[in-house]
Amino acid sequence: MAIRKKSTKSPPVLSHEFVLQNHADIVSCVAMVFLLGLMFEITAKASIIFVTLQYNVTLPATEEQATESAFLYYYGIKDLATVFFYMLVAIIIHAIIQEYVLDKINRRMHFSKTKHSKFNESGQLSAFYLFSCVWGTFILISENYILDPTILWRAYPHNLMTFQMKFFYISQLAYWFHAFPELYFQKTKKEDIPRQLVYIGLYLFHIAGAYLLNLNHLGLVLLVLHYFVEFLFHISRLFYFSDEKYQKGFSLWAVLFVLGRLLTLILSVLTVGFGLARAENQKLDFSTGNFNVLAVRIAVLASICITQAFMMWKFINFQLRRWREHSTFQAPAVRKKPIVTKGRSSRKGTENGVNGTVTSNGADSPRNRKEKSS
Repeated sequence: MAIRKKSTKSPPVLSHEFVLQNHADIVSCVAMVFLLGLMFEITAKASIIFVTLQYNVTLPATEEQATESAFLYYYGIKDLATVFFYMLVAIIIHAIIQEYVLDKINRRMHFSKTKHSKFNESGQLSAFYLFSCVWGTFILISENYILDPTILWRAYPHNLMTFQMKFFYISQLAYWFHAFPELYFQKTKKEDIPRQLVYIGLYLFHIAGAYLLNLNHLGLVLLVLHYFVEFLFHISRLFYFSDEKYQKGFSLWAVLFVLGRLLTLILSVLTVGFGLARAENQKLDFSTGNFNVLAVRIAVLASICITQAFMMWKFINFQLRRWREHSTFQAPAVRKKPIVTKGRSSRKGTENGVNGTVTSNGADSPRNRKEKSS
């Protein structure tokens, strides 16, 4: 009777791509539940809170402004449900970009593990920064921000927003909230998690602060400016990974980064320190969303200045580290000149040596031993 041997095969290990796709499928099913809920009358009221923007106000048309009514929005607690739904949408889009774009490029380029994670990070962020920068610029042009900079502080509080403005802020909050579960989905290294949490927290703090304090006009301008500079950095890093000789993008980014920090401080001081400080209504009023008081203005300017100082400190450290690495690779090797002697010994020393020094293999060769014995 034959004895069956026990199988020694180890259980199959789930790949990173399979795990990521599995989570994307689960998130897609959850998002579909909210969309299908719109089809039934019983669940439609609950699903609308998650899918559509809430707190809309209809302003009647006036003879001076327009012939059609204006639909504006303000914020409220129900916005958390909308942010949650679009956070699920951001996770799905993240998985699509990762699977159909970045993973295919990674297979062709054969990156190392370190470059693989950095390439994925820059690929995702460059797509998001480009989309947000174009969208934000469209809002700035359509609402006449460029031709009239005083709109940043005039008629504060800006508690009523257009559809594009509110949807932009909802999308921004949803994207940066989706970055938390992505730390698990992407199997982020433990040593990289603190760095990721810091900049995710900074984004959420400033975007939510501008949204809740009704400084959405100023926040939009600063976000577009910041996103453009960050997009240039990440797209330069993508080109650098494909060809390490490409470093011109980093030089341009370094100049624009400093200019971006300077413009951020100028616009912030001009809007908060001068524009809002000279406004007539400087009373704290939660019902109308007026936070134009001295304590709030100081807190806003302090948070912006501290963040810009922190970013400049990180930038200087990055440039110093990059300069040291560049100087290390570009430093010319110190070559020892060969000692020129008379006769055949100088020729043999050059042939058997490295950089003019005789190696042990050359000194102990049979030919040399034969000459010594003779």
